[in-house]
Amino acid sequence: MNIEWEKIKKNRRVFRLVNDRNMLVEILNYGGIITKILVPDQNGKRENVVLGYKNYRDYEVNPHFLGALIGRVAGRIKNSCFELDGKRYRLEKNDGCHHLHSGSNGFHHVLWEANPFESPGEIGLELSYLSRDGENGYPGNVKVLVIYKLNNDNQLVIEYRATADQKTPIALTNHSYFNLTGNLKEPVHNHVVQMNCSRFAELDHELIPTGKILETQGTLFDFAAGRKLGEGIMAGSGQNKIVGNGYDHYFIFNSNEQGKVTVKDEASGRVLTIRTNQPGMVMYTSNNLDEGLELAEGKSRKYLGVCFETQASPASLHHAGFPTALLNAGESYQKWTAFQFTVESK
Repeated sequence: MNIEWEKIKKNRRVFRLVNDRNMLVEILNYGGIITKILVPDQNGKRENVVLGYKNYRDYEVNPHFLGALIGRVAGRIKNSCFELDGKRYRLEKNDGCHHLHSGSNGFHHVLWEANPFESPGEIGLELSYLSRDGENGYPGNVKVLVIYKLNNDNQLVIEYRATADQKTPIALTNHSYFNLTGNLKEPVHNHVVQMNCSRFAELDHELIPTGKILETQGTLFDFAAGRKLGEGIMAGSGQNKIVGNGYDHYFIFNSNEQGKVTVKDEASGRVLTIRTNQPGMVMYTSNNLDEGLELAEGKSRKYLGVCFETQASPASLHHAGFPTALLNAGESYQKWTAFQFTVESK
């Protein structure tokens, strides 16, 4: 296993983690951004399976959060405000009148302190940051540590740790767009997704949770037995239409079960298995991805990737029944998500 790094601009560096099976993960200390993941297909051909820009400088804007570390709070906060212990906190309006992914200066634009490491059976990168009280409108000083670990099972694990000196919302995630066809050959319509989620959050026309949690059974949101993403993308009605035809919804993992998602691309044979101790995730099929962005393997277009944003729900700040996004002072936030890549031959 090997770790390399390269200076790309001032204090900005790119770190490349390579295991003994030649899987590569490329990460920036700017925004904690995963820019590239190279894994083999069923014929042993190594290709990129995430969306990334052709030029590193484009991550300085990154309006679609490609590969980014999101925090303090991932997702949309209704009306850009919340109340906590009788006090109202007002946040930046960066998505209409709502607050998305912690605003224009969220963790995706932070220059993190980076420390690569190697330990028995794995290599990795630690990113640390102190988010000050009042930063982007949030209360409390929050110490954050995010650890990326790569092992020889072709598994990338992301660990999220945080402590705060005041009660504060926190919901960290990674916003990578996956495309298992390799080098963006095709959109993700034929990706088959299976997940242990029997409930999801209903959205209004501004993509804000209504407060209702719906059952997936008998709908295009039922992935218990596996379903092609194209079914929801092509539906053209209901909750799929509201988000721009596709998915951009929070799914709640079944209680007393570890979160698990399996993604398969039959043509390449690639399989992505996601496991997590997070309570749920947003699955987003890039319905609103701009066309024509200069990506590493070509121009961007809608449905070119799918995100699995494992996290708590910011809707819990306004509605009961959602997985809480609050961290109490002195408590320890410890979450992890593992992404394992394998192949299945035809």
